[in-house]
Amino acid sequence: MSQVKLGDVAVESRETYKGDKTGMPIVGLEHITPGEVTLSNWDTDTDNTFTKRFRKGDMLFGRRRAYLKKAAQAPFDGICSGDITVIRAKEDCMLPELLPFIIQNDNLFDFAVGKSAGSLSPRVKWDNLKNYTFELPSMEKQKKLAEVLWSINDTLQAYQNLLTQTDALVQAQFVEMFDNVSDGDYIPLEKCCASIQGGSTPSMKHDEYYGGNIPFIKSGDVKDEYVSSGALWLTEKALKNTTAKYVPEGTVIVVVRSGILKNSLPVAIASNPVVINQDLKAFIPKPEFTSQYLAWAIRSNENKLLSMTRAMTVDNIESRELYSLPIKVAPIDLQHKFEFFVEQADKSKSTLQNTITSLQTTNRCILENALGTGRKE
Repeated sequence: MSQVKLGDVAVESRETYKGDKTGMPIVGLEHITPGEVTLSNWDTDTDNTFTKRFRKGDMLFGRRRAYLKKAAQAPFDGICSGDITVIRAKEDCMLPELLPFIIQNDNLFDFAVGKSAGSLSPRVKWDNLKNYTFELPSMEKQKKLAEVLWSINDTLQAYQNLLTQTDALVQAQFVEMFDNVSDGDYIPLEKCCASIQGGSTPSMKHDEYYGGNIPFIKSGDVKDEYVSSGALWLTEKALKNTTAKYVPEGTVIVVVRSGILKNSLPVAIASNPVVINQDLKAFIPKPEFTSQYLAWAIRSNENKLLSMTRAMTVDNIESRELYSLPIKVAPIDLQHKFEFFVEQADKSKSTLQNTITSLQTTNRCILENALGTGRKE
C-alpha cells in the first residue's frame, strides 16, 4: 500500500462539447445531491453556457464552497456547467468504481473547504483538490474493497426504497381519508396560515457570515417530508446584519423557485428552526390546520403547481399563485387522526433510517481503515 495524492490517480477532465445538444443530458448544480444525479428529463441549452463534457462513471463535484457536498457519480454521458468539476479516475492505477467513495468522504470536504479561494463566491480549484492525500492498495485489493463497499451501498439503496414506499403509503392514506370529505369548503392557502415568511441569502462578500451553527436551507436541501441540515451554516452576525431570520420548527417549507421544479415540488416540515433562502416560502398554519395535513394538502396539488411554473432564469412559481392554492377545510379531529397515522409511519421510517445510518457508518469505517481517509494530515 502506498500513499498517493488524488492528482496521482485521477484527473480533472476538461473535455468540451460544442455540437448539437438537443436531447443531451445537461446537468447543473441543482441536479446534483450528495451521491446522486437527479436529472430525470433532458434540457436543451439554448445559450451555449454548458460545454463541459463528462462521461458515465466520472465524478461531478460542485466547485463553489456552498455546494461542496454536491458530489455524485455520473450515471450517463452528458454536459455540465462550469461550476462543476469533472473528476475521472486513471484506470491504470485506480479502479473507477472506488472513486465515488473517495470523493464523497467527509475528510475530503473538510480539506476542500480549507483550500477554497475567493471572498465573493469562494470555490475549490482542482490544483488544490488534487493534493488531497490517502493510501491506495493494490489493484486486486481495490477490486475487493469496491465489491464490499458497493454491496453495502446496494443494501443502503434497498432501505432507501423502503422509505420511499412508506411515503407512498402515507400519500394513499391521505387520499383515502380526505377525498371522501364531501362537505368541506375550499379556502386559499394564505387563509389557512397564521403567517407566511420569505427568505433571503446573506451577502457572500462577508466570510464572517459563514461557518457558524445556524443551518441555512436552500431549495436543494428540501426533500419530500424532511429538511436536510444543508451544506452551509450561518453565524449570529449574519442574522443581525441581513434580513435573514429563523423559521420556527413545525413550519411547512415549500420550494417556490428552483431549477428542478420541472420534476417535483418538495414540501417538508422543519424539525428544527432553520434560516431559509429566497427560493423558499414558509407557511405557519392556523390552529384549525395541523402542519401534517397542510403539508400533504399542498403536496397533493403538486401537478397543478408545477403547471404554473414561469421559466425565467430558473423555473418559478409566483407567490400569488401559490397563496391562492385551494385547500379543503377538513374536520380537525380527522386531521389529528391522519397526524397520528403519519407519526406511526415516521416511527417505522426512523427504524429504517437508523439502519441506514448504521450501514453508512460501516461503509465509512471500512473506507477509513482501508485508505486512511479519516486521518487528518
